[in-house]
Amino acid sequence: MTMVSKDISKAAKILVQEDLVAIPTETVYGLAGNIYSEKAIKAIFEMKQRPFFNPLIVHIKSIEQLDELAKDIPKKARLLADKFWPGPLTMVLKKQEAVPDLVTAGKDSVAIRIPNHATALALLEALDFPLAAPSANPFGAISPTNALHVAEYFSEKLQMVLDGGDCQNGIESTIIGFENEEPILYRLGSISVEDIEEVIGKIQIKNKKENAPDAPGMLSRHYAPATTTFLESDVAQFIRGFPDEKIGLLLFKERIENATVFHQEILSKKGDLKEATSHLYAAMHRLDKMDLDMIVAERFPDFELGKSINDRLERATKK
Repeated sequence: MTMVSKDISKAAKILVQEDLVAIPTETVYGLAGNIYSEKAIKAIFEMKQRPFFNPLIVHIKSIEQLDELAKDIPKKARLLADKFWPGPLTMVLKKQEAVPDLVTAGKDSVAIRIPNHATALALLEALDFPLAAPSANPFGAISPTNALHVAEYFSEKLQMVLDGGDCQNGIESTIIGFENEEPILYRLGSISVEDIEEVIGKIQIKNKKENAPDAPGMLSRHYAPATTTFLESDVAQFIRGFPDEKIGLLLFKERIENATVFHQEILSKKGDLKEATSHLYAAMHRLDKMDLDMIVAERFPDFELGKSINDRLERATKK
């Protein structure tokens, strides 16, 4: 049975022993292990059933630690780090030799960020090694945004979940890489493209790749409920075609009146995209437990964080 605890020293002890702990961050909970332990990194891939060609994100405690793991860091990467770290921005940079190939899927680059979460940072301060920490869920499933989600996923396999409450951002970090020093967006996430472009100017977008992805989170089917899920611009029209089905709705700000459905989840009654983002995965978890015939999600406004929400919903609905 997985222990759910707020004991940072206990979590640190388990990690020093080369075992895994699920940790809170501001985005989602991560399945964490020592990047220099082959045993721990292999255990992450095995527990998640994650393909070894998919690289892991490394979590560090300070910008000073960045140069231990990365080299030839572009000026624009430094600007982004100064602006958004600690925070939900991951950068893919040329790796130092010390970073194990198992962490980077054999690539010469490494994905790095500093989490903006007091518990995660306190844990990292207690350790003398960085943590690899992909989302703490079986590969392809809905990401966990509280300790209970993780415990339900890995109850027989994982020693401990370090409980840091609900994740405030609610979806994964934005991932930026650099090719010939020019920035490329590999994954939409908690920081909008617009916010990044305010700091470094225009960026290319290259956020889906099936084989040998350049960064984590690029596979086209991901973040998916077990329940069949549809993404529709006109939800009311779509559900009229299924009068006898047990349906759950995932909506932005308004209920659909007189809809013959089992349940409706509203992500932000005030129409706030940041609030909607923070509630997205928790709502998907609730709907997925209702034994529905289908989940029907509303397509969001396609700007700022709405793009990130649509990205997650598109991946959740891909067959």
